[in-house]
Amino acid sequence: MQYESDLPAVTVENLSVKYRTVLESRPTMKSALMRLGRPQQEVKYIEALKDLTLTVQPGEFLGVIGHNGAGKSTLLRTIAGILPPSSGRVQIAGHVTTLLSVGIGFNSELTGRDNIRLGGLANGFSIKEIAEKEDEIAAFSELGEFIDYPMKTYSTGMYSRLGFSVVTHMDPDILLIDEALSAGDASFRDKAAKKIEDMMEKARAIILVSHGLQTINEMASKCLWLDHGKMMGYGPCDEIVGAYEDFVAVGSSSIISEEI
Repeated sequence: MQYESDLPAVTVENLSVKYRTVLESRPTMKSALMRLGRPQQEVKYIEALKDLTLTVQPGEFLGVIGHNGAGKSTLLRTIAGILPPSSGRVQIAGHVTTLLSVGIGFNSELTGRDNIRLGGLANGFSIKEIAEKEDEIAAFSELGEFIDYPMKTYSTGMYSRLGFSVVTHMDPDILLIDEALSAGDASFRDKAAKKIEDMMEKARAIILVSHGLQTINEMASKCLWLDHGKMMGYGPCDEIVGAYEDFVAVGSSSIISEEI
């Protein structure tokens, strides 16, 4: 599917997402007796995203950076429709495919090949369409004979490689990726990067959450920096990544850039 030239792939307007969580505190013996042993609970609200506004245009690759708990994964899950906004809105133009965590949606008791079919069905493709892509996906994952082994025998890297292979062969309009390129050896990461470049040539929009600043700088066309749910920066990757590095007071060595 090609987007209309004047229609953004993703529009986020004044988006806020608030979680309700319950904390249990350790009671004293006296307070426990007074409450007949019932746990003492405290309701707390966490504002994961705060009044966020941005647009992702067709053909753009948006990299999202920030510390753990900054709201990056919450943003992806809200765009994907998994989490509802507390306020504001998200508008999508096209079909969204998600790779939001290692092996999400997979059944570890089934083989890798069975999970290719499962992933295809979950993304709305017919059995015939999946059959046409199955061998290509298996080959791309580089799992060899393990493709016919139960996924409970897989390493984390193998999970990630198969998950990436499935979603990137399903021709999504908008691809949401959460740290999917961080696993696997250098050869597979290089091949994954080339696969994404091929997808971008077909005018697909991609949003990648990553701690790998070097990956964001090399691959993304625009960068979003989040901190405690707030937008700290949004624009050219070199500027935003540089500002983030200054903020956390680290150097720009390749080792640090791939671990922040």
